[in-house]
Amino acid sequence: MSKLSVFKFKGSYDLLPQGFWSAIDVWIHKPHVLNKRLCGVKVEESREVDYLEVESILSTIWDNATEDANNVLSYLNVSTESNTQIHANRKGQWCFGVRTIVPKVNTYGAQLHKEIILKDASRQCVVFLPFEENEEGHTIPKQSNIYRIQLQAEDSEEWSVSVSALQPDDWFSDGVVYPKFPWLTGVLLPKLAQWSIETRQSEFKSTLSLIPVEKYSCMYQRLKEKYKEMVKVWPEVTDPEKFVYEDVAIATYLLVLWEEERAEKGLTAKQSFVDLGCGNGLLVHILSNEGHPGKGIDVRKRKIWDMYGVQTRLEERAITPSDSFLFPDTDWLIGNHSDELTPWIPVIASRSSYACRFFVLPCCFYDFCGKYQRRQCRKSQYKEYIDFISEVSTACGFSVEEDCLRIPSTKRVCLIGKTRNYEPSGEAQEDERRTQYIQARLSRSAAPLGEPRGEGAPAETGGGWGEGFQPREKIQITRNCASLPRNFIDGVVLRVGRTLLGLNPEDAHDKDAWNPGGSLSVREVAEMLDKETLQTLKKECGGLQTLLKNNHQVFRVEKGRVQIRDWRAAGAEGGSCAPPKRRPVESMEKTRPCWFHTHHPQGCPLPSERCLFAHGPHDLRPAPPPRKRHKSQIPPAAPEDHGKA
Repeated sequence: MSKLSVFKFKGSYDLLPQGFWSAIDVWIHKPHVLNKRLCGVKVEESREVDYLEVESILSTIWDNATEDANNVLSYLNVSTESNTQIHANRKGQWCFGVRTIVPKVNTYGAQLHKEIILKDASRQCVVFLPFEENEEGHTIPKQSNIYRIQLQAEDSEEWSVSVSALQPDDWFSDGVVYPKFPWLTGVLLPKLAQWSIETRQSEFKSTLSLIPVEKYSCMYQRLKEKYKEMVKVWPEVTDPEKFVYEDVAIATYLLVLWEEERAEKGLTAKQSFVDLGCGNGLLVHILSNEGHPGKGIDVRKRKIWDMYGVQTRLEERAITPSDSFLFPDTDWLIGNHSDELTPWIPVIASRSSYACRFFVLPCCFYDFCGKYQRRQCRKSQYKEYIDFISEVSTACGFSVEEDCLRIPSTKRVCLIGKTRNYEPSGEAQEDERRTQYIQARLSRSAAPLGEPRGEGAPAETGGGWGEGFQPREKIQITRNCASLPRNFIDGVVLRVGRTLLGLNPEDAHDKDAWNPGGSLSVREVAEMLDKETLQTLKKECGGLQTLLKNNHQVFRVEKGRVQIRDWRAAGAEGGSCAPPKRRPVESMEKTRPCWFHTHHPQGCPLPSERCLFAHGPHDLRPAPPPRKRHKSQIPPAAPEDHGKA
């Protein structure tokens, strides 16, 4: 006896039922969007089938168990007797497909979990019939987990989407491949309703569209286990899992991509590579350990490079687009968050050799010379820049492909150039067109946008095709306002603080109460500062707003408005003069003076014993010495930072 659960929602006839089928396609092709324990699915090409074909398929899976097959046919609202010939004549009543479900962690061995998917457009429903396939190819149907999702029109612009199980009392759940039935009713149904009335579509492809998701899942789990020790020896204060596993995921993608390429071309030797702007070198380390000959080049050596061992080849030198930086014997060039090198990587690959390929994962927006200047269009800035790099790749003679990685980053769209759109005999003419395109772009960006990079290495413009390019400085300059003179920062903070304190709230009737001041927009704060101060702040990333946020003890900056931070409410909850997410450790208490105690006319709103900052010289403690980091000897260490190039 089937069990029915219904979710009602409002929807326009302009969107439904087409929107319902779009939502169903998301659940079919990307169930990992909701079920986070899945890596994805592999979907076979669908086709139209009639009753006789469905009967034959079910009989095969149920091993000619006619009674079980008939029960399923009955669940599909199909007669098995007198209407057989009628259904046989209705070619294409269902759209038939099969998907293989790939869990993130494979605990099932060689056993595959599959589902037959039958779409019935006339009834606005889709039925999922799960079965398992063992290593010998034998099928084991899971009749207890058969379920149907159906859309129905209620009243005017009111719709319902329902899910029903054929045998709800026998429903099996392992929490991964087979979720609990209440999860289908409480999570899946509301999400399907939401997707059905949403018209927004992603600007990019779905994740892992160019490689087999099952191979990716297996390899990612293997590499994650192999390199998990790097998380334990992470030398920086940043989140180790985010940075380590992101590079593990990028390495996994490349390894699967290259494995598929070898199978397609019948190659046995593993592809060579050069990572331009390799940064921390972790990606180079993983690819090298997995047997691919290659190296990384970056303008600045990281401390962690010495921990990888001699098998990881890393070179410290400035990279400039010129004849001096071509790689004729290299199979693949990599640009992982390569910043100003990103648009040049397809150019360098195209001129290195006809067989050279590239992989780029763009992050910051750069043109051939300076910052990328956005055009007037309706695309997002990120999509526009991806299209620009794709345009550069096409101009360089590549048939470029786009994919989306599964990494913890908002910038996860990669571009791949595996093949050329011209024959080797046309290299001379293609290079002439390539040169004309680059010169046209350089002439439009002759005056680079953004700020100069300072005393970087001079550009080696062999052949003139990289003229005007300025590589990154060897020594990175911190531009987060932290390196500004202390008296300059204190002066700005004091002036802004006094101005805000002069803006008494209109409802402040009690003149003896502690004055929290008023609020100003960041723009209004900027207008009250002199030109010289603003010029100094303009050279810092984020400028004035960054300085105000850095002084979080004094200011609260939210939605573009600045006001004095009132710690009385936080103190009532056990708080203090430090925001909850950035509360100093105990050893840092009383090592800095309290701004409110010194500069607020009414002093600090908290008593000295509850304030983490010093109320006067007698309350001030010396800061502890910097903590020395333990240098582990484990070769696969974590990155120092994730800055590239």
